[in-house]
Amino acid sequence: MPNRNGERKKAKQSLPKKPDRLNEARKVLAPVMIIAVLLLGAIGMRSILLNRASHALGGPYTLIDTQGHTITERQFQGRYTLIYFGYTHCIDVCPLTLATVTQALDLMGKDSHRIIPLFITVDPSRDTPKVVADYVNHFSPDIVGLTGTTAQIHAVIESFHVMSRRRDVPAGHMSSDYLMDHSSVLYLMDGDNRLVSVLPVDTSPQEIATRLRRLVPAS
Repeated sequence: MPNRNGERKKAKQSLPKKPDRLNEARKVLAPVMIIAVLLLGAIGMRSILLNRASHALGGPYTLIDTQGHTITERQFQGRYTLIYFGYTHCIDVCPLTLATVTQALDLMGKDSHRIIPLFITVDPSRDTPKVVADYVNHFSPDIVGLTGTTAQIHAVIESFHVMSRRRDVPAGHMSSDYLMDHSSVLYLMDGDNRLVSVLPVDTSPQEIATRLRRLVPAS
């Protein structure tokens, strides 16, 4: 209704209620709880994957060393092995990785005797025992170089889930002048040839040495 001045009275506006402290606390805690649940879930999933990987990666193998002798995983019983898959014609990551492994084991000093570094070729057609011997000796006499028949190499590649693929040879090049695409990681196996850890190769020798000291128990 208009007042005496002809103006309508404004409708009364309800005063804002004081915020409920409990509701505010719930609003603050809700995202925190969600993040906590997600983190716990991620940690649990990672643990599951690592447990599965430890059973799925690796296994028995039969290969040939640089002297032409048959070698199996049983020869390394009781010793930790640090396995790298590569090939001698590799122009970048393989030589860098073997140099890094050599430096890492040197940094470990006397503790390095607990670990045997293995180099397993993914290119058996070119990597004969002599070729592999010349290659690994360039880095360290402690590296055990291994090759084998195509079937033997295929079997060990499959058991370690190694990706390996021969590139097409460019036009005008010899058929033997090819490169290999392959996965590049270090597999640390315990004295019973069970996976302990997968180490990235794109780290420093100091970092690899530190991880090996932590993963390999003192003798």
